Parts: sequence; structure tokens; C-alpha cells
Amino acid sequence: MSNKKMIDLTVGNPSSVLWAFCLPLFGSIIFQQLYNIADSLIAGRFIGENALAAVGNSYEITLIYLAFSFGCNIGCSIIVSFYYGAKDYINLKTTISTTIIASGILCAILVAFGLLFSGNLLHLINTPDNIFSDSKVYLLIYTAGFPFVMFYNIATGIFSALGDSKTPFMFLACSSVANIFMDIYFVAVLKMGVAGVGWATLICQGISCVTSLWVVWRNLRMISCSKKPPLFSFSILKQISQIAIPSILQQSFISIGNIIIQSVINQFGAGVIAGYAASVKLNNLFITALTTLSNGVSNYTSQNIGAKQLKRVREGFRAGIKMVWLLCVPILILYFFKGDLLIRAFMTDPTADAMKTGVIFLKILAPFYFVVASKLVADGVLKGAQLMKYFMIDTFTDLILRVVLAILFAKTSLGSTGIWMAWPFGWSIATALSIYFYYKGPWNQKTVISH
Repeated sequence: MSNKKMIDLTVGNPSSVLWAFCLPLFGSIIFQQLYNIADSLIAGRFIGENALAAVGNSYEITLIYLAFSFGCNIGCSIIVSFYYGAKDYINLKTTISTTIIASGILCAILVAFGLLFSGNLLHLINTPDNIFSDSKVYLLIYTAGFPFVMFYNIATGIFSALGDSKTPFMFLACSSVANIFMDIYFVAVLKMGVAGVGWATLICQGISCVTSLWVVWRNLRMISCSKKPPLFSFSILKQISQIAIPSILQQSFISIGNIIIQSVINQFGAGVIAGYAASVKLNNLFITALTTLSNGVSNYTSQNIGAKQLKRVREGFRAGIKMVWLLCVPILILYFFKGDLLIRAFMTDPTADAMKTGVIFLKILAPFYFVVASKLVADGVLKGAQLMKYFMIDTFTDLILRVVLAILFAKTSLGSTGIWMAWPFGWSIATALSIYFYYKGPWNQKTVISH
């Protein structure tokens, strides 16, 4: 394949290769998160605190949709990476077409469900009456545009699997900046309220999706095969599903856990909801960026396993840890010491409860970013090696601890602050498990993983 943007992750210094490959991924997810941050920021600044709370409240439900899109992304990406490393281009192309067909069916089901039951889902999380209408409007628009999110994420997974992390970055940089201006135009000029925030995001994501799929199709035409690849394969669908389903379950249960936590938070009133909505966006911005780097480590691992280069998996893990820790330093300093300025950016006249909630949330979580970053790198290796059982164990441990402790701590004299203290407990225990599973991995053995 003669595309300079694509990187063979099975050759070269592992540290240099990972930095070159993962930094554009890091930039991409930062811009992708700008979609949600822009929505909340514009809603809070131009409409009001209740609008910010409404967008933040709906966001917890949209994470369930994202769980499915990210699951399809990583399932396709890891299998494509494996075949790319093994230079098996026939199965590579079949993997892509199989993913698109299966994801299209899944997407139709999810959209139908979301359009029919959005109101029920919002009632389920105890959405306050004063933000229910706006929450439902935003959620319905997001649901209608979900196919764009789904297929865009699949496209980025394919780019990453083929070693091209720069193209998604370029798409997201352009569309995220455009989204900010469209948000402002629809809300501040056209006075469309929360609906304007939703429509601006849908339009920008739609353009990104269509463009990225076209580039994927163009790049695949450059890969020559000895015969025409099958359009669909149940055996390859099974391979994809073995990665995608655990990933979807993991993300879905995390989202369900977040919804449970959101329902606990909602009991403390709109001020706390708004403060959490702003601070959790900042937290998710960085955690999602780390998760994307973890997926980059998965692509690296899968390509090298496909090429039977197990030693490079160990080297990649060490390089990945150094990379994420270095990225944690400025974020920790910014969130811990300047969290108040960041929170204030979301609201023109924040209440005392909103400011206090947001600042405390960031101060409690930021020091533990080094911990969760280590977990995500180890998880990336486990996913790339298709050791999903271990990945599921440490992830569900984190989720269960966070949800249970959040519920318990919220009932103490700590109040809402107790909810935020559950995060470090879950992260720490799950990280210990993930590192342990990594050291039990087959890269410490002489045999090659079979598929």
C-alpha cells in the first residue's frame, strides 16, 4: 500500500512508532470531545445553567449509544490490525465489509429503540422536571444522528488498524471547530435553544462520517488482492464479535453505572447536576483520550501478534506507560490547580453549589489519572491480544466498586462529595488487576497466539 500516512507498527523502535501513531489519536479524541464540551459550554453560556444541566443529563444516556459504536470500532480495528500485520488482505477487506453490514443492522435497531423510549430513559434516571423537556429534545436529536456517529467511529477504527492516525485527526479538527461556530450560530443568532446545540452537532458529525467513509473506500482500493474478497463472512463476524461484544458490554455497563450515579447526583439538585455536568466533561475529555491511546496500543499489539513479533508487545507496553504518564502531568496540574477557571467557562453566573461541586470533583480525581492511565495501557495490550476475559474482569471490578461506593458514600455526611470519592477506589483496584493480567500474558511465553 503506497500511502505515506499509514504506518507498519511491526517495524521500527516501539517507542518512536507508538508516539508517531498515538499522538494524532490523542489529538483526534481531544477534538472529538470538543463536540460534547462545545455543546455544554454553549448551552451554559448562551442559554443558562438549566440548559447545561439538561445537556449533561442527556449525555449519560448517549454514552450507551457510544458504547455500541466504540465496541464496533475496536472489534473491527483489532481484527483488521491482525490481518494487516499478517499481510492477509483478503480477510482484511472482508472484515471491513462484514463490520459495515452488521453495524448497519445494529444501528437501525438502536435508533428505533431510542426514538421510541427516550422519555422513559430520562424518567429512569430521575431527570428533574425543570430540565426534562430540554433533555428529551437533545436526546432525540442525538438519537436521530447516531448512524453518523456509528459509521464515523468504524471508519476511524479502520484508519487506526492500517496505521493511519493522521487522517481521523484532520477530520475531527475541522469538524470540531465547525461545530463550535455552528453551535454559536444556532443558539446565539437563531435562538434555537438546546435543539440548536443538537442540530449543530448532528450536521457536523454527518459531514465527517460521509467524508471519512469515502476516504476509507478510496484507500481500500489501493490494496490489491489475489482474488475478490467475500462481502460477508460469519466466521469473521464471530472474530469481530468476540472483541466487540465484550467491549460493548463493558462500555454499556459503565454507561449504566454512570446513569445510576447520575440518578444519585440528581437528588442533590440542579446546582450539583450542573457542576458535575461541567467537571465530568473535563474528566471524560482526558479519560476518553487515554482510552483512545489504549486502543492505539491495541492496534500496535494486534499488528505485532499478527506478524508474530511478541517481543515488541512487551516493549510497546513499557513505551505506552511512559507516554501516558507524560501526558498526565500537565492535565493533573491544570485540573487540580485551575479547575475553577475551567468550570467557570461553562457558566456565565454559576451558583455556589455548581462551582463547589465541579472544583471538588476535579481535585479528587486528577491525582489518580496516573493510576487509571496505567490500567488503560495494560487493557490495550489485553484487547489487542484478544484476551477479553481478563479485560472484562478488571473493568467490571472498577465499575461495581464505583457504583456501590458512590451510593453508600452519598448517604453519609459527605453528601455529593462522597460520590466523587468512589472513582479513585475503583480505579486503583482495577489497575492492580489489569497489570497482573498483563504479566500473565502470552508475550511472556514462547508460543504464538493462535486465531
